[in-house]
Amino acid sequence: MAFTAKILLLGSGELGREFVISAKRLGAYVVACDSYDNAPAMQLADAREVFSMLDAEKLREAAEKHRPDYIVPEIEAIRTSVLADLEDGGFTIVPSARAAQLTMNRDAIRDLAANELGLVTSKYLYAKNLEEVCAAAEHTGFPCVIKPVMSSSGKGQSTVREHAKLEEAWDYACANMRGDRQRVIVEQFVDFDYEITLLTVRHQDGVTFCPPIGHRQERGDYQESWQPTPMSEAAIAKAQEMSRKVVDNLGGYGLFGVEFFVKGEEVIFSELSPRPHDTGMVTLVSQNLTEFDLHARAVLGLPVPPEMRARPSASAVILAERDSAALSYECLAEALEEPGTDLRIFAKPTSRPYRRMGVALATAGDTDEARRKARDAAHKVRIVYGD
Repeated sequence: MAFTAKILLLGSGELGREFVISAKRLGAYVVACDSYDNAPAMQLADAREVFSMLDAEKLREAAEKHRPDYIVPEIEAIRTSVLADLEDGGFTIVPSARAAQLTMNRDAIRDLAANELGLVTSKYLYAKNLEEVCAAAEHTGFPCVIKPVMSSSGKGQSTVREHAKLEEAWDYACANMRGDRQRVIVEQFVDFDYEITLLTVRHQDGVTFCPPIGHRQERGDYQESWQPTPMSEAAIAKAQEMSRKVVDNLGGYGLFGVEFFVKGEEVIFSELSPRPHDTGMVTLVSQNLTEFDLHARAVLGLPVPPEMRARPSASAVILAERDSAALSYECLAEALEEPGTDLRIFAKPTSRPYRRMGVALATAGDTDEARRKARDAAHKVRIVYGD
């Protein structure tokens, strides 16, 4: 059987699962990798490899074994020095090894945005122990936000409103760090009106922007997202200009999730992921081409539309309540009763408190109604724990 390309996917969670679907629809052969077996993307891929992405030797072995046309990171916690070596050896890293290295850690991408590109950011400092955290908080003022320079889905992030809570926030950040660097970013709390993700696709014909996605977080993790979100033309233009600057600097082809805080007409750069974004799950119903379709097209060198539109839509997460290794789901029919609703169950083999196990999706005449429908559907799904 002939394939358009072979892809080595590093990380096989729910975002990787949807990417595998999009890539295979375009004829790609996908090898899904993760630190545990039967991860969501592995269930749909052509082959799998089980190892830690931080294991340099295993990562290099997987690349040499499969000789992929593209190596596509889905997670942050990867031994990026190996990606750089592989790129030097002729492998194509998506979007580039440099992008993976800079965005694996919040400090590198923040310094690039603020110091080299001159993007508007909040006031911030880094800290590698509690004493430095206290000094950084004096610099930023209270409230401030403390989060690991390397984590995923907001893990380890907290907002601190008084000096007495700094140690607790430091301990929480350390407990949820990924990688092997004990370092946090302490940043000024931005009193924003709302926050957005601007999905930005860098492809062979230029840069394409999706309509802005609004989202709400709890515990630093996304709970619901909606698209489009109301923004003035001036604010959208500012966000697009900053996004274009940073993705052009990082180089390569693929979809980037660029996050901003917005207050009035002021737009403040927050973070960037050089891959599909969790808040972009809403594009599974909002756009004719999902964020995963767009990523696959850009990676494979296929045409990407110069402009994207979105119908009023929303997503709401389905969270686990406890640890379990025997899971099933009930009340799916009830969740899907209302017209315009849909579900994606991620088929993760285990659960833990607050782990994202699925997402409810909805379309409606406006985003407020879509949000209500998505939340209602998510609340109706019941996870059954068998142990």
